[in-house]
This record gives sequence, C-alpha cells and structure tokens, in this order.
Amino acid sequence: MATQPCLCGFYGDPKRECHCTPRQIQNYISKISGPLLDRIDIHVEVPNVQYKDLTSDATCESSEEIREEVTKARDTQLKRFQGLKYSTNSRMSAKTIKKHCSLDSQAEELLHQAMTELNISARGYNKILKVGRTIADLDHSENVCIEHISEAVQYRNLDRDLWK
Repeated sequence: MATQPCLCGFYGDPKRECHCTPRQIQNYISKISGPLLDRIDIHVEVPNVQYKDLTSDATCESSEEIREEVTKARDTQLKRFQGLKYSTNSRMSAKTIKKHCSLDSQAEELLHQAMTELNISARGYNKILKVGRTIADLDHSENVCIEHISEAVQYRNLDRDLWK
C-alpha cells in the first residue's frame, strides 16, 4: 500500500514546496482509517531518489547478500516455531509474543515512552514487538534489545501525532 503525504505530494519534500494547508493535509491523511493503518506492520516514508544517488558508484549490499541474511532470519523463525501452525514472527499470538519478545528494562522503557507519546494502540504495540523480534533475528540476536525496539518504533511512521 502506498500513499502521497498530501494532496500535492510534496509535504516534507526538502526540494519542493508543499502548497497544502495543515487542514488539507490532516483531511487527506485522515481518509486512511486508523484501524486499517493499525493492521499494517511497517509504515515508512520513502523520499524521492536523487539522480546522483542513482548514478553513484557507491557500493551497497547486493541482492544476494540481502537474500542470504533474510534466509538465515527465516530459518531462525522456522526453528523457533517448529511444531506450531505458523513459521514467522508476523503470525505470533499474544502468548507467543510474551514468550519470544521479552524486553530488558531499557527497551521496555523506550516502548512505554513510544506508546504514550505516539498514542500507539494495543495492536500497534504487538506490531512493534513482532517487527523488533524480526530485526533482532536479522541481527542474529537471541534477545530483542533497545536498538531493535527503537528501529521498530521508527517503522510506525503513521502512528505519529503529525498525522493525527
């Protein structure tokens, strides 16, 4: 699913000026229902790609390297959920989330702060834990740590007050 940030499409663009009023932006975004957004695991803003970035010689991870890391994380999840009706973090039940996504005090405090300040729902809370668990798997970490929760919270872009 994709959407523009506003009617003209330039809200938040560093190079082009948005001509929408705050009310127009609010009305535009509010057309996407909260319950629908709540069911989407990851919300991210994707900026325009600049020409210099498209033509750059900078090296980055190849698709093969990324595929290898994702395969390792999926194998970890297959082992974790062996014998259950599902095999991925996204399918965890509330009971399984408690078992596999326990947080240390720092991560718990960060998540509490995010929940409070961003008005994240109970469903959003579970999504953050599931995504945090997946990030930890990609990081080859047995525990879901503060950096995993921090990154997962960043992927709840449309839960932020600026859209409310």
